[in-house]
Amino acid sequence: MSVKGNADKLGLVGKEFVVDIRDLNNLGAGVGRLPVVGNGDGLVVFVRGTVSGDVAQIEIIKETSSFCVGRLIRIVTPSPVRDTEKFCSAPEACGGCVYRHVTYAHELECKKQRVIRAFRVAGIADANVLDVLSTGKTRGYRNKGMYPVAQGKNGMYSGFFASKSHKLIPAENCSLQPEIFSNIVRAVCDFCNKNAVKAYDEISGKGLLRHIYLRATAAGEVMLCLVINAEDIGKALRGKLIEYITERFPAVTGILLNVNKKSTNVVLGDKFLTVWGQAYIEDVLCGKILRIAPESFYQVNRDAAELLYNTAADMADLTGKEHLLDLYCGAGSIGISMSDKVKSITGIEIVPEAVECAKLNASLNGLSPDRARFFAGDATDADRLLSAAEGGGAPKADIAVIDPPRKGTTRELIEAIAKRNINRVVYISCEPETLARDCAVFRELGYQMSDVQPVDLFPRTGHVESVVCLTRRLDN
Repeated sequence: MSVKGNADKLGLVGKEFVVDIRDLNNLGAGVGRLPVVGNGDGLVVFVRGTVSGDVAQIEIIKETSSFCVGRLIRIVTPSPVRDTEKFCSAPEACGGCVYRHVTYAHELECKKQRVIRAFRVAGIADANVLDVLSTGKTRGYRNKGMYPVAQGKNGMYSGFFASKSHKLIPAENCSLQPEIFSNIVRAVCDFCNKNAVKAYDEISGKGLLRHIYLRATAAGEVMLCLVINAEDIGKALRGKLIEYITERFPAVTGILLNVNKKSTNVVLGDKFLTVWGQAYIEDVLCGKILRIAPESFYQVNRDAAELLYNTAADMADLTGKEHLLDLYCGAGSIGISMSDKVKSITGIEIVPEAVECAKLNASLNGLSPDRARFFAGDATDADRLLSAAEGGGAPKADIAVIDPPRKGTTRELIEAIAKRNINRVVYISCEPETLARDCAVFRELGYQMSDVQPVDLFPRTGHVESVVCLTRRLDN
Protein backbone atom coordinates (compact mmCIF):
# COMPACT_ATOMS: atom_id res chain seq x y z
CA MET A 1 0.00 0.00 0.00
CA SER A 2 1.49 3.32 -1.03
CA VAL A 3 0.45 6.54 0.67
CA LYS A 4 1.58 10.16 0.66
CA GLY A 5 1.56 10.36 4.45
CA ASN A 6 -0.46 9.72 7.53
CA ALA A 7 -2.78 12.71 7.13
CA ASP A 8 -5.58 10.53 5.73
CA LYS A 9 -6.94 7.34 7.22
CA LEU A 10 -6.14 4.18 5.30
CA GLY A 11 -9.20 2.05 6.04
CA LEU A 12 -7.28 -0.38 8.21
CA VAL A 13 -9.93 -1.19 10.83
CA GLY A 14 -10.81 -4.89 10.68
CA LYS A 15 -7.68 -5.85 8.76
CA GLU A 16 -5.12 -8.31 10.15
CA PHE A 17 -1.34 -7.93 10.17
CA VAL A 18 1.71 -9.70 11.50
CA VAL A 19 3.93 -7.13 13.23
CA ASP A 20 7.23 -6.98 15.07
CA ILE A 21 6.77 -5.41 18.50
CA ARG A 22 9.72 -3.12 19.07
CA ASP A 23 8.93 -1.49 22.41
CA LEU A 24 6.64 -1.55 25.44
CA ASN A 25 5.17 1.68 26.78
CA ASN A 26 4.37 2.48 30.40
CA LEU A 27 0.65 1.98 29.72
CA GLY A 28 1.24 -1.69 29.00
CA ALA A 29 0.93 -1.65 25.23
CA GLY A 30 3.44 -3.16 22.87
CA VAL A 31 4.55 -0.73 20.15
CA GLY A 32 5.10 -1.77 16.56
CA ARG A 33 4.71 -0.42 13.04
CA LEU A 34 2.43 -1.66 10.29
CA PRO A 35 4.72 -3.05 7.57
CA VAL A 36 2.32 -2.35 4.68
CA VAL A 37 2.40 1.41 5.09
CA GLY A 38 4.98 2.70 2.68
CA ASN A 39 5.89 6.01 4.30
CA GLY A 40 9.14 5.73 6.21
CA ASP A 41 9.00 3.27 9.08
CA GLY A 42 5.24 2.79 8.80
CA LEU A 43 2.29 3.69 11.00
CA VAL A 44 2.68 3.18 14.75
CA VAL A 45 0.39 0.56 16.26
CA PHE A 46 -0.26 -0.10 19.96
CA VAL A 47 -1.22 -3.63 21.04
CA ARG A 48 -2.05 -4.59 24.63
CA GLY A 49 -0.81 -8.03 25.65
CA THR A 50 2.32 -7.86 23.52
CA VAL A 51 5.85 -7.08 24.68
CA SER A 52 9.16 -5.97 23.19
CA GLY A 53 10.48 -8.67 20.86
CA ASP A 54 7.16 -10.40 20.14
CA VAL A 55 6.04 -11.19 16.62
CA ALA A 56 2.25 -10.95 16.81
CA GLN A 57 -0.78 -11.42 14.62
CA ILE A 58 -3.18 -8.55 15.29
CA GLU A 59 -6.44 -7.03 14.10
CA ILE A 60 -6.76 -3.24 13.80
CA ILE A 61 -9.62 -1.98 15.98
CA LYS A 62 -8.92 1.76 15.87
CA GLU A 63 -7.25 4.05 13.36
CA THR A 64 -6.29 7.71 13.56
CA SER A 65 -4.19 9.82 11.23
CA SER A 66 -1.07 9.23 13.36
CA PHE A 67 -1.45 5.78 14.96
CA CYS A 68 -3.52 2.61 15.20
CA VAL A 69 -4.66 0.35 18.01
CA GLY A 70 -4.57 -3.38 17.47
CA ARG A 71 -6.18 -6.38 19.17
CA LEU A 72 -3.90 -9.33 19.79
CA ILE A 73 -5.04 -12.47 17.98
CA ARG A 74 -2.04 -14.68 18.75
CA ILE A 75 1.67 -14.55 19.48
CA VAL A 76 3.47 -15.90 16.40
CA THR A 77 6.91 -15.83 18.01
CA PRO A 78 7.23 -15.02 21.72
CA SER A 79 9.81 -12.53 22.92
CA PRO A 80 12.73 -13.78 25.02
CA VAL A 81 11.67 -11.26 27.70
CA ARG A 82 8.10 -12.60 27.84
CA ASP A 83 7.34 -14.10 31.26
CA THR A 84 6.02 -17.63 30.91
CA GLU A 85 4.44 -17.60 34.39
CA LYS A 86 0.94 -16.15 34.69
CA PHE A 87 1.20 -13.24 37.10
CA CYS A 88 -2.39 -12.55 38.07
CA SER A 89 -5.83 -14.14 37.77
CA ALA A 90 -7.54 -10.76 37.35
CA PRO A 91 -8.65 -9.96 33.78
CA GLU A 92 -6.13 -7.98 31.80
CA ALA A 93 -8.81 -5.36 31.19
CA CYS A 94 -8.34 -4.12 34.77
CA GLY A 95 -5.34 -2.23 33.38
CA GLY A 96 -3.30 -2.34 36.59
CA CYS A 97 -0.27 -4.57 35.97
CA VAL A 98 0.97 -3.21 32.67
CA TYR A 99 4.18 -5.26 32.92
CA ARG A 100 2.45 -8.53 33.79
CA HIS A 101 3.70 -10.27 30.61
CA VAL A 102 7.44 -9.53 30.91
CA THR A 103 10.21 -10.71 33.21
CA TYR A 104 10.81 -8.45 36.17
CA ALA A 105 14.39 -7.79 35.01
CA HIS A 106 13.05 -6.42 31.72
CA GLU A 107 10.45 -4.33 33.55
CA LEU A 108 13.20 -2.64 35.57
CA GLU A 109 15.14 -1.93 32.39
CA CYS A 110 12.02 -0.42 30.78
CA LYS A 111 11.57 1.85 33.78
CA LYS A 112 15.20 2.95 33.67
CA GLN A 113 14.86 3.79 29.98
CA ARG A 114 11.73 5.82 30.69
CA VAL A 115 13.67 7.96 33.18
CA ILE A 116 16.54 8.38 30.69
CA ARG A 117 14.11 9.48 27.96
CA ALA A 118 12.45 11.98 30.29
CA PHE A 119 15.75 13.73 31.01
CA ARG A 120 16.72 13.74 27.33
CA VAL A 121 13.41 15.38 26.41
CA ALA A 122 13.99 17.97 29.13
CA GLY A 123 17.36 18.84 27.60
CA ILE A 124 19.49 17.06 30.23
CA ALA A 125 21.02 14.35 28.08
CA ASP A 126 24.04 14.15 30.39
CA ALA A 127 21.96 12.94 33.35
CA ASN A 128 23.42 9.72 34.72
CA VAL A 129 20.49 7.41 35.48
CA LEU A 130 21.39 4.45 37.67
CA ASP A 131 19.86 0.98 37.58
CA VAL A 132 16.47 0.80 39.30
CA LEU A 133 16.57 -0.19 42.97
CA SER A 134 14.02 -2.77 44.08
CA THR A 135 13.15 -4.93 47.07
CA GLY A 136 12.57 -7.76 44.59
CA LYS A 137 9.05 -8.34 45.89
CA THR A 138 6.41 -8.08 43.16
CA ARG A 139 3.34 -9.66 44.81
CA GLY A 140 1.20 -8.68 47.77
CA TYR A 141 3.16 -5.52 48.50
CA ARG A 142 0.30 -2.99 48.59
CA ASN A 143 -0.92 -1.88 52.00
CA LYS A 144 -3.89 0.02 50.57
CA GLY A 145 -6.81 -1.12 48.43
CA MET A 146 -9.82 0.69 46.95
CA TYR A 147 -12.48 -1.68 45.62
CA PRO A 148 -15.50 -0.27 43.78
CA VAL A 149 -18.66 -2.38 43.91
CA ALA A 150 -21.63 -2.88 41.62
CA GLN A 151 -24.93 -4.73 41.59
CA GLY A 152 -25.13 -7.78 39.33
CA LYS A 153 -27.69 -10.47 38.59
CA ASN A 154 -26.41 -12.55 41.49
CA GLY A 155 -25.95 -9.70 43.93
CA MET A 156 -23.16 -7.30 44.79
CA TYR A 157 -19.69 -7.87 43.36
CA SER A 158 -16.37 -6.03 43.47
CA GLY A 159 -13.67 -5.48 40.90
CA PHE A 160 -11.61 -2.82 39.20
CA PHE A 161 -12.50 -0.20 36.64
CA ALA A 162 -11.20 -0.98 33.17
CA SER A 163 -8.50 1.38 31.97
CA LYS A 164 -9.90 4.80 30.99
CA SER A 165 -13.49 3.78 31.71
CA HIS A 166 -16.10 3.30 34.41
CA LYS A 167 -16.82 -0.25 33.36
CA LEU A 168 -16.34 -2.44 36.44
CA ILE A 169 -14.41 -5.62 35.68
CA PRO A 170 -15.33 -8.34 38.22
CA ALA A 171 -12.21 -9.49 40.05
CA GLU A 172 -11.99 -10.97 43.52
CA ASN A 173 -8.22 -11.28 43.58
CA CYS A 174 -5.34 -8.93 42.84
CA SER A 175 -1.74 -10.13 42.91
CA LEU A 176 -0.54 -6.75 44.18
CA GLN A 177 -2.77 -6.87 47.28
CA PRO A 178 -2.38 -9.09 50.33
CA GLU A 179 -4.67 -12.13 50.36
CA ILE A 180 -6.62 -10.87 53.36
CA PHE A 181 -7.87 -7.91 51.31
CA SER A 182 -9.58 -10.23 48.83
CA ASN A 183 -11.08 -12.24 51.67
CA ILE A 184 -12.47 -9.16 53.42
CA VAL A 185 -13.90 -7.73 50.20
CA ARG A 186 -15.61 -11.02 49.47
CA ALA A 187 -17.03 -11.09 53.03
CA VAL A 188 -18.35 -7.53 52.78
CA CYS A 189 -20.15 -8.33 49.52
CA ASP A 190 -21.62 -11.47 51.12
CA PHE A 191 -22.74 -9.44 54.13
CA CYS A 192 -24.43 -6.88 51.90
CA ASN A 193 -26.22 -9.57 49.90
CA LYS A 194 -27.49 -11.22 53.10
CA ASN A 195 -28.71 -7.90 54.51
CA ALA A 196 -30.29 -6.40 51.37
CA VAL A 197 -27.63 -3.69 51.07
CA LYS A 198 -27.40 -2.51 47.47
CA ALA A 199 -24.39 -1.18 45.61
CA TYR A 200 -24.41 2.46 44.56
CA ASP A 201 -25.42 3.14 40.96
CA GLU A 202 -23.75 6.27 39.60
CA ILE A 203 -26.43 6.76 36.93
CA SER A 204 -29.48 6.64 39.20
CA GLY A 205 -27.67 7.89 42.31
CA LYS A 206 -29.35 5.11 44.33
CA GLY A 207 -27.79 2.34 46.41
CA LEU A 208 -25.75 2.46 49.61
CA LEU A 209 -22.23 1.01 49.25
CA ARG A 210 -19.83 2.73 46.85
CA HIS A 211 -16.34 1.42 47.69
CA ILE A 212 -14.59 -0.93 50.09
CA TYR A 213 -11.41 0.76 51.34
CA LEU A 214 -8.68 -1.18 53.16
CA ARG A 215 -5.34 -0.28 54.73
CA ALA A 216 -2.87 -2.62 56.41
CA THR A 217 0.35 -2.47 58.42
CA ALA A 218 3.50 -4.54 58.22
CA ALA A 219 2.40 -6.24 61.44
CA GLY A 220 -0.83 -7.37 59.75
CA GLU A 221 -3.36 -4.98 61.30
CA VAL A 222 -6.16 -3.94 58.92
CA MET A 223 -8.46 -0.93 58.79
CA LEU A 224 -11.79 -1.44 56.99
CA CYS A 225 -13.66 1.59 55.70
CA LEU A 226 -16.93 1.44 53.76
CA VAL A 227 -17.68 4.42 51.52
CA ILE A 228 -21.44 4.97 51.62
CA ASN A 229 -24.07 7.07 49.87
CA ALA A 230 -25.74 8.05 53.19
CA GLU A 231 -25.06 9.78 56.49
CA ASP A 232 -24.96 6.44 58.35
CA ILE A 233 -26.11 2.81 58.08
CA GLY A 234 -28.20 2.66 61.24
CA LYS A 235 -27.57 1.09 64.65
CA ALA A 236 -28.92 -2.36 63.77
CA LEU A 237 -26.88 -2.73 60.59
CA ARG A 238 -23.80 -1.40 62.40
CA GLY A 239 -24.14 -4.15 64.99
CA LYS A 240 -24.52 -6.88 62.39
CA LEU A 241 -21.53 -5.56 60.42
CA ILE A 242 -19.27 -5.46 63.50
CA GLU A 243 -20.18 -9.02 64.45
CA TYR A 244 -19.83 -10.35 60.89
CA ILE A 245 -16.40 -8.83 60.26
CA THR A 246 -14.74 -9.19 63.66
CA GLU A 247 -15.69 -12.86 64.00
CA ARG A 248 -14.09 -13.66 60.64
CA PHE A 249 -11.10 -11.30 60.68
CA PRO A 250 -9.28 -10.79 64.01
CA ALA A 251 -6.69 -8.70 62.12
CA VAL A 252 -9.26 -5.92 61.63
CA THR A 253 -8.61 -3.31 64.32
CA GLY A 254 -11.02 -0.64 63.12
CA ILE A 255 -14.23 -0.38 61.08
CA LEU A 256 -15.16 3.03 59.68
CA LEU A 257 -17.71 4.63 57.39
CA ASN A 258 -16.94 7.39 54.93
CA VAL A 259 -19.83 9.56 53.81
CA ASN A 260 -19.85 10.46 50.12
CA LYS A 261 -23.26 11.45 48.77
CA LYS A 262 -21.93 13.53 45.89
CA SER A 263 -22.23 12.64 42.22
CA THR A 264 -18.48 12.49 41.69
CA ASN A 265 -15.60 10.26 40.61
CA VAL A 266 -13.75 11.18 43.81
CA VAL A 267 -13.78 8.10 46.04
CA LEU A 268 -13.72 9.58 49.53
CA GLY A 269 -15.96 12.19 51.08
CA ASP A 270 -14.89 14.53 53.87
CA LYS A 271 -16.69 12.83 56.77
CA PHE A 272 -15.50 9.68 58.58
CA LEU A 273 -17.44 7.81 61.26
CA THR A 274 -15.80 5.21 63.47
CA VAL A 275 -18.14 2.22 63.81
CA TRP A 276 -15.87 0.04 65.92
CA GLY A 277 -12.28 -0.05 67.19
CA GLN A 278 -9.54 2.37 66.24
CA ALA A 279 -9.93 5.25 63.80
CA TYR A 280 -6.34 4.74 62.64
CA ILE A 281 -3.59 2.18 62.21
CA GLU A 282 0.05 2.48 63.25
CA ASP A 283 2.99 1.27 61.18
CA VAL A 284 6.76 1.37 61.64
CA LEU A 285 8.77 2.91 58.79
CA CYS A 286 12.55 3.38 58.95
CA GLY A 287 12.31 2.63 62.66
CA LYS A 288 9.75 5.39 63.26
CA ILE A 289 6.15 5.00 64.42
CA LEU A 290 3.59 6.50 62.05
CA ARG A 291 -0.08 6.84 62.90
CA ILE A 292 -2.12 6.63 59.72
CA ALA A 293 -5.63 8.04 59.54
CA PRO A 294 -7.86 6.85 56.67
CA GLU A 295 -7.39 10.14 54.80
CA SER A 296 -3.60 10.35 55.37
CA PHE A 297 -1.13 9.84 52.55
CA TYR A 298 1.12 6.85 53.15
CA GLN A 299 3.30 5.01 50.66
CA VAL A 300 1.45 1.88 49.51
CA ASN A 301 4.65 -0.21 49.41
CA ARG A 302 6.17 0.07 52.87
CA ASP A 303 9.34 -1.97 52.26
CA ALA A 304 10.15 -0.12 49.05
CA ALA A 305 9.37 3.21 50.78
CA GLU A 306 12.06 2.38 53.35
CA LEU A 307 14.46 1.73 50.48
CA LEU A 308 13.49 5.07 48.88
CA TYR A 309 13.74 7.12 52.08
CA ASN A 310 17.08 5.57 53.08
CA THR A 311 18.39 6.32 49.58
CA ALA A 312 17.21 9.93 49.90
CA ALA A 313 18.89 10.24 53.31
CA ASP A 314 22.15 8.87 51.89
CA MET A 315 21.99 11.39 49.04
CA ALA A 316 21.35 14.20 51.53
CA ASP A 317 24.67 13.36 53.26
CA LEU A 318 23.34 14.54 56.62
CA THR A 319 25.67 15.29 59.54
CA GLY A 320 23.20 16.00 62.34
CA LYS A 321 23.70 19.76 62.15
CA GLU A 322 21.22 20.53 59.36
CA HIS A 323 17.84 22.24 59.58
CA LEU A 324 15.64 20.27 57.19
CA LEU A 325 12.78 21.80 55.20
CA ASP A 326 10.24 19.09 54.27
CA LEU A 327 7.95 20.41 51.52
CA TYR A 328 4.75 18.54 50.56
CA CYS A 329 5.38 16.72 53.85
CA GLY A 330 2.04 14.91 54.18
CA ALA A 331 1.91 13.15 57.55
CA GLY A 332 5.61 13.88 58.04
CA SER A 333 6.98 10.46 57.12
CA ILE A 334 10.04 11.59 55.12
CA GLY A 335 11.24 14.26 57.55
CA ILE A 336 10.59 12.10 60.59
CA SER A 337 12.45 9.19 58.98
CA MET A 338 15.52 11.48 58.81
CA SER A 339 15.02 13.08 62.23
CA ASP A 340 17.94 11.25 63.90
CA LYS A 341 20.30 12.75 61.32
CA VAL A 342 19.22 16.43 61.43
CA LYS A 343 18.97 19.18 64.04
CA SER A 344 15.38 20.18 63.21
CA ILE A 345 12.52 19.64 60.75
CA THR A 346 10.12 22.19 59.30
CA GLY A 347 7.28 20.62 57.32
CA ILE A 348 4.74 22.28 55.04
CA GLU A 349 1.62 20.52 53.74
CA ILE A 350 -1.58 21.77 52.09
CA VAL A 351 -3.96 19.34 53.86
CA PRO A 352 -4.65 20.59 57.42
CA GLU A 353 -5.59 17.10 58.68
CA ALA A 354 -2.24 15.76 57.46
CA VAL A 355 -0.43 18.55 59.32
CA GLU A 356 -2.11 17.52 62.56
CA CYS A 357 -1.17 13.93 61.80
CA ALA A 358 2.46 15.00 61.22
CA LYS A 359 2.54 16.79 64.58
CA LEU A 360 1.18 13.69 66.29
CA ASN A 361 3.69 11.44 64.52
CA ALA A 362 6.53 13.71 65.60
CA SER A 363 5.30 13.48 69.19
CA LEU A 364 4.98 9.68 69.00
CA ASN A 365 8.67 9.56 68.06
CA GLY A 366 9.83 11.83 70.85
CA LEU A 367 10.38 14.95 68.73
CA SER A 368 9.70 18.14 70.66
CA PRO A 369 7.90 21.09 68.98
CA ASP A 370 11.17 23.01 68.75
CA ARG A 371 12.72 20.14 66.73
CA ALA A 372 9.75 19.39 64.48
CA ARG A 373 7.42 22.13 63.30
CA PHE A 374 4.62 21.66 60.78
CA PHE A 375 2.62 24.32 58.96
CA ALA A 376 -0.51 24.13 56.81
CA GLY A 377 -0.41 25.77 53.40
CA ASP A 378 0.36 25.30 49.73
CA ALA A 379 4.05 24.40 49.52
CA THR A 380 4.32 26.19 46.19
CA ASP A 381 3.57 29.52 47.93
CA ALA A 382 7.03 29.23 49.40
CA ASP A 383 7.99 32.85 50.06
CA ARG A 384 4.93 33.61 52.17
CA LEU A 385 4.90 30.26 53.95
CA LEU A 386 8.62 30.19 54.72
CA SER A 387 8.50 33.76 55.99
CA ALA A 388 5.59 32.80 58.24
CA ALA A 389 7.39 29.66 59.43
CA GLU A 390 10.59 31.57 60.16
CA GLY A 391 8.53 34.23 61.94
CA GLY A 392 7.03 31.43 64.01
CA GLY A 393 10.45 30.32 65.20
CA ALA A 394 11.47 27.89 62.47
CA PRO A 395 15.20 28.11 61.71
CA LYS A 396 16.54 28.89 58.27
CA ALA A 397 16.86 25.68 56.28
CA ASP A 398 20.18 24.27 55.11
CA ILE A 399 18.63 21.45 53.11
CA ALA A 400 15.21 20.78 51.59
CA VAL A 401 13.37 17.60 50.71
CA ILE A 402 10.53 17.90 48.22
CA ASP A 403 8.11 15.13 47.30
CA PRO A 404 5.44 16.79 45.16
CA PRO A 405 2.41 15.20 43.50
CA ARG A 406 2.60 13.79 39.98
CA LYS A 407 2.37 17.24 38.37
CA GLY A 408 5.68 18.21 39.98
CA THR A 409 6.48 21.48 41.65
CA THR A 410 6.46 25.07 40.34
CA ARG A 411 9.13 27.42 39.12
CA GLU A 412 8.07 29.81 41.88
CA LEU A 413 8.97 27.30 44.58
CA ILE A 414 12.31 26.48 42.94
CA GLU A 415 13.10 30.20 42.73
CA ALA A 416 12.17 30.65 46.41
CA ILE A 417 14.56 27.82 47.36
CA ALA A 418 17.35 29.34 45.28
CA LYS A 419 16.65 32.82 46.70
CA ARG A 420 17.17 31.46 50.24
CA ASN A 421 20.50 29.87 49.24
CA ILE A 422 19.42 26.43 50.40
CA ASN A 423 22.51 24.43 49.53
CA ARG A 424 21.03 21.00 48.90
CA VAL A 425 17.65 19.82 47.66
CA VAL A 426 16.67 16.16 47.65
CA TYR A 427 13.89 15.77 45.11
CA ILE A 428 11.70 12.66 45.29
CA SER A 429 9.35 12.19 42.36
CA CYS A 430 6.71 9.74 41.18
CA GLU A 431 6.76 11.13 37.61
CA PRO A 432 10.04 11.13 35.63
CA GLU A 433 8.82 13.70 33.11
CA THR A 434 8.01 16.41 35.67
CA LEU A 435 11.14 15.58 37.69
CA ALA A 436 13.30 16.16 34.62
CA ARG A 437 11.44 19.39 33.78
CA ASP A 438 11.98 20.73 37.31
CA CYS A 439 15.63 19.64 37.42
CA ALA A 440 16.20 21.74 34.30
CA VAL A 441 14.94 24.78 36.22
CA PHE A 442 17.18 23.98 39.20
CA ARG A 443 20.18 23.75 36.86
CA GLU A 444 19.25 27.06 35.29
CA LEU A 445 19.25 28.63 38.77
CA GLY A 446 22.69 27.37 39.73
CA TYR A 447 22.28 23.81 41.01
CA GLN A 448 24.12 20.73 39.82
CA MET A 449 22.61 17.26 39.77
CA SER A 450 23.72 14.04 41.35
CA ASP A 451 23.09 10.71 39.67
CA VAL A 452 19.39 9.98 39.26
CA GLN A 453 18.33 6.94 41.27
CA PRO A 454 15.07 5.27 40.22
CA VAL A 455 13.35 3.12 42.86
CA ASP A 456 10.58 0.66 42.05
CA LEU A 457 7.78 1.33 44.52
CA PHE A 458 5.10 -0.08 42.22
CA PRO A 459 6.28 -3.36 40.66
CA ARG A 460 4.31 -4.61 37.65
CA THR A 461 2.71 -1.19 37.13
CA GLY A 462 3.84 1.59 34.81
CA HIS A 463 4.97 3.88 37.66
CA VAL A 464 8.51 4.49 38.88
CA GLU A 465 9.83 6.77 41.62
CA SER A 466 13.14 8.59 41.32
CA VAL A 467 15.33 10.58 43.69
CA VAL A 468 18.04 13.10 42.87
CA CYS A 469 20.12 15.51 44.94
CA LEU A 470 20.60 19.04 43.63
CA THR A 471 23.55 20.95 45.08
CA ARG A 472 24.17 24.67 44.72
CA ARG A 473 27.30 25.31 42.68
CA LEU A 474 30.11 27.04 44.57
CA ASP A 475 30.58 29.52 41.72
CA ASN A 476 26.93 30.60 41.83
